[in-house]
Amino acid sequence: MARGQQKLQSQAKAAEKAAKAKKQQGHSANDQKKAAQKALVHVCSVCKAQMPDPKTYKQHFENKHPKNDLPDDLKNV
Repeated sequence: MARGQQKLQSQAKAAEKAAKAKKQQGHSANDQKKAAQKALVHVCSVCKAQMPDPKTYKQHFENKHPKNDLPDDLKNV
């Protein structure tokens, strides 16, 4: 019956390893999503797209909305 005990130990070890990998993977994915969402602080006043910084926002506005007037907060960027 030695093989039966080895099989149980192997299964337990594999299950523990899989659970640890799953926990680590799921945890980091959520952290990345939260950090990415926090970084998007500027919201386009026309299309509501989110951008991380004013320079990107200004480029977006000039390219996507050329007919609209530039918002006041982007004029000095």
